[in-house]
Amino acid sequence: MLSMIGLIGGLALLIFLTMRGMNLLVAGPLSALFVAVLNGMPLFPQLVAEGEANLVGNYMSGFSSFVTAWYLMFLLGAIFGKVMEDSGAADSVSRLIVEKLGMKYAILAIVAACAVLTYGGVSLFVVAFSVYPMALSLFKQANLPRRFIPAALAFGSVTFTMTSAGSPEIQNWIPIDYLNTSPYAGWEVSLIVAIFMMIFGYWWLKRMISKAVEKGEHFDERDGDPVNEERELPNPLMGVLPLIVVLAISFIFHDSLKQSALIIALLGGVIATYALNRKYFKNFWSAVSEGTLGALIAIGNTAAVVGFGGVAKAVPAFGVAVDFMTSIPGSPLIGGAIAVSVIAGMTGSASGGQAIALPLLAPHYMDMGVNPEALHRVVAISSGALDSLPHNGYVVTTVRAICGESHMDAYNPVGAVTVIVPALGVILAIILFSLGVGI
Repeated sequence: MLSMIGLIGGLALLIFLTMRGMNLLVAGPLSALFVAVLNGMPLFPQLVAEGEANLVGNYMSGFSSFVTAWYLMFLLGAIFGKVMEDSGAADSVSRLIVEKLGMKYAILAIVAACAVLTYGGVSLFVVAFSVYPMALSLFKQANLPRRFIPAALAFGSVTFTMTSAGSPEIQNWIPIDYLNTSPYAGWEVSLIVAIFMMIFGYWWLKRMISKAVEKGEHFDERDGDPVNEERELPNPLMGVLPLIVVLAISFIFHDSLKQSALIIALLGGVIATYALNRKYFKNFWSAVSEGTLGALIAIGNTAAVVGFGGVAKAVPAFGVAVDFMTSIPGSPLIGGAIAVSVIAGMTGSASGGQAIALPLLAPHYMDMGVNPEALHRVVAISSGALDSLPHNGYVVTTVRAICGESHMDAYNPVGAVTVIVPALGVILAIILFSLGVGI
């Protein structure tokens, strides 16, 4: 009982401290310490035999493994976003959208840009870096409350594209190894669910922003914002081409290089931006330096939460919770969805939820005769629901490091479109599969 209190209490503490604005580099270790103490986990590696669980070892293993895997992607993604901003390419694209579509479609343009990049293979961790400069410019010109920018970025990145059939994101690929399916598993249901999430989520986001505007909220400029002084801007096509370069390279090399394709793709985007817009830069190397600093802050915040997950997974209560959720009676699709979603919430990771649950779920449910394509799609969609709680690495990175907002101001709309909307999508998917659609 004490072990379970420690696990749940540690997660609650992490969410509370995050919402209160505490630095994740402090909140993560503190919450992990709470879990470790209540579970009787030794604090230091020197107190246990080699390879045994301990607070410092497990926390730093999770922290460092994430940095090792993602640093170059974070770095190049942040630099790409900054050079797009400094060259005026982002402003050029946003002004074209405003002129052609009007401010009425500014939010749609941001969501669409994120969706195209995410579905094209660009990691959701770095999509926000690339699109944020355009989003900031559009929100400023439309005089919309900037606290909704994280929600617009997240909605386009981690909902109807991340877990849909055909998506190259890892959340759609993990089930393949366990279920012997393809990235297009359950595509008929996936298409219906994606359309539902896209329409309903966009309507809800627009409604939240409209209500805020009616209450008198508006765009607030801050020190450090890019200054929209009168300056010569590149042709909008020169702003779009670097995005196409990133999309094309990541698509071409995704199958052979997996996530490492992003290194080439983002580097290609930086080079393309410089080559096409060289004469428009205010200070290219200053933009590179600012992007580098932003990347360090972003990956540090994210790794701090991943480190907490490394400790949480090592305590006995975590195994008990997994066993309970994977033995839920009733429809296997419901049990699978709950198990994956809850584990993703505890670890703050959609891919983590799948990687932990599927080795247990897949053999059990396959022996029961569950349709593997249906299970693949339900597991994928459900992994993208509770994973987006306040402590999720992507949420922390987007809200704080990229957009410079506080959780108190920005998380509610983020939670609405990235937790509730996907959860409704899971329910719809289970209903459709139960009715025999796509099976």
